[in-house]
Amino acid sequence: MAHQTLKTSYSELVDRLNRFPQGAPPSETLFKILKVLFSEREAQLVSLLPIKPFTAKKASRIWKINLTETRNILETLAGRALLVDIEQNGEQHYTLPPPMAGFFEFSMMRIRSDIDQKLLGELFYQYMNVEEDFIRELFTRGSTQLGRVFVNEPLLSDENALSVLDYERATEVIKTAHHIGVGICYCRHKMSHVEKSCNAATEICMTFNTTAASLTKYGHARKIDQTECLDLLQQAYDQNLVQFGENVRKEVNFICNCCGCCCEAMIAARRFAILNPVHTTNFIPAINDSQCNGCGKCVNICPVEAMTLVSANNPHLPNRRKAVLNEDRCLGCGICARTCSAKSIMLKSRLQRVLTPLNGVHKAVVMATERGKLQNLIFDNRVLFSHRALAAVLGVLLKLPPIKQVMASDQIKSRYFEQLVSRLKI
Repeated sequence: MAHQTLKTSYSELVDRLNRFPQGAPPSETLFKILKVLFSEREAQLVSLLPIKPFTAKKASRIWKINLTETRNILETLAGRALLVDIEQNGEQHYTLPPPMAGFFEFSMMRIRSDIDQKLLGELFYQYMNVEEDFIRELFTRGSTQLGRVFVNEPLLSDENALSVLDYERATEVIKTAHHIGVGICYCRHKMSHVEKSCNAATEICMTFNTTAASLTKYGHARKIDQTECLDLLQQAYDQNLVQFGENVRKEVNFICNCCGCCCEAMIAARRFAILNPVHTTNFIPAINDSQCNGCGKCVNICPVEAMTLVSANNPHLPNRRKAVLNEDRCLGCGICARTCSAKSIMLKSRLQRVLTPLNGVHKAVVMATERGKLQNLIFDNRVLFSHRALAAVLGVLLKLPPIKQVMASDQIKSRYFEQLVSRLKI
């Protein structure tokens, strides 16, 4: 009976996690992960929490627990980075982040003794690197994805530097953030527990704005200033790490500095390349065949294996090779150009710009529409009906069959919809 109760509490928590566009497919491994992170009672309580940020008073009503005890529970969960707390108008609001990017990573962003991080790292490896359902669900459903790549800014030509937009620059995210934190790279920390980590920098996982404010408050990330963060970004450039950040234009909450061997986004980009699991930059390498000496540095450094060497077809130099780019796999990070000693690779603008959601609300609505979960946001978050035009758009979408809902996602990516979302105080 106790086992059945335990399984039920965690099953309800899994159901709650999967109401958000970035869910977590159930498996025995997932139940083991949640058991490490949540007590049985915590799992039951968290399963009742809404998607929309909530106050302690609202949680108290939902849980039917007195306000003092409710506050203590919420503070405990936020202190373990299972909830993120945000101060709005002098009152604390809490939200349950998705597993990823969210409390999975937060659990490994510092060295801790209150949980078994070795066991957790092994379970994460099993769930994400051996089993396939979670990563496939996270990165390949729909056309709007969790994250996007930032271009390696020092590689931009003067012409490209004029065309790159502010939100495409990691430096701009850093300079405009009201809070900045840095923690241990979740991916490399996880891999270290299965003896598969590389030598890239570990304390280089950047968080910003509301997420950084919460994580630094409880010591899960170290509070830093813009200067130190820009220095860390340069360190990431020097180590040929890829900047993978939240797929929004405003209030970016994270930028990971990813290696090709450990990081989930880069592994997904290789494993599911045909499904475009990671949004690219608006740039792509152009190879000057006459300058390429076939050294292969670009092939070895590319984190998604978008570069290959082929014969140069030079009758005078039959062993001569040259680099060839697979544009469908390329992220446009620019690392290949940085490592090219022959200076035969330059970045050029893509013919069609990549669309990036305005903010977290816009991204959540688009992703939910594409994944058939829009009703979860609407029925949980009544504030979305605060604008009649927006309510009409969402009401029509809910009545469409799934295929037409996906086709209608272009409407939700429109400038008109962005204006509606920007007026919502969520």
